[in-house]
Amino acid sequence: MSVDPCVLLSTALPHVALVTINRPEARNAVNSEVAHEIGRLVRTFENDPDTWCVVLTGAGGKVFSAGADLKVISAGLIHTLFTADGGFAGFVEARRTKPWIAAVDGLALAGGCEIALACDMIVASDDAAFGLPEVTRGLVASAGGAYRLPRVLPRPIAMELIATGMRLDVARAFEFGMVNHVVPKGETLSRAIQLAASIAANAPLAVRESLAIARQAFDHDDSTLMRMCAAAQARVMTTDDFQEGPRAFIEKRAPRWVGH
Repeated sequence: MSVDPCVLLSTALPHVALVTINRPEARNAVNSEVAHEIGRLVRTFENDPDTWCVVLTGAGGKVFSAGADLKVISAGLIHTLFTADGGFAGFVEARRTKPWIAAVDGLALAGGCEIALACDMIVASDDAAFGLPEVTRGLVASAGGAYRLPRVLPRPIAMELIATGMRLDVARAFEFGMVNHVVPKGETLSRAIQLAASIAANAPLAVRESLAIARQAFDHDDSTLMRMCAAAQARVMTTDDFQEGPRAFIEKRAPRWVGH
């Protein structure tokens, strides 16, 4: 189903949504329409109890996204690429509880790399590459790349990439742990959907509570994180799914999660 000419939405599997940036002729660059539609979809998914995981990709198979549309920037309209609650592309600063997987086929550059970094996991094709070339255009990787890249790469490597604008090939990205899976060209989306299916097979509230803590693992000390874990566990223990998990194990069957 097409939600917008620049952004496509479909159901990949039960509980798994697929969002596609659909501007292959512009290297899937983010314009105002893309930013506001992705922002709208983030809010929609957060409020939809039937959506448990989201896969985000770019159309065409050559470029996941080249980031901000430079034509928009040169026209002095860079502000249109941001939303009030989601930041760049309506996504990189969005408050999300549900897991997002970036299916990176080809290049993820500048804001495109920052979008991928804002996702929880990355599946990439074997010809993929990542980069923050903002400094080569007199810009700053201000949509999260300047601080998220050093979180997923060794500090000297991240510093070099940020300062030079050079690209990181997918083999090194995988070696450093930035990418979860590398697959042959043409299999990226199917592998990302498979990963999403593995996530959606689990209790959705437990997944969200667990990821909420994991996302803040470097932001707090252990005692604070332990309190967060205890509070999350207490919330999960009040749900029907908390009863279903042990019951399914005892009955030797697959659990039937309801999400509450």
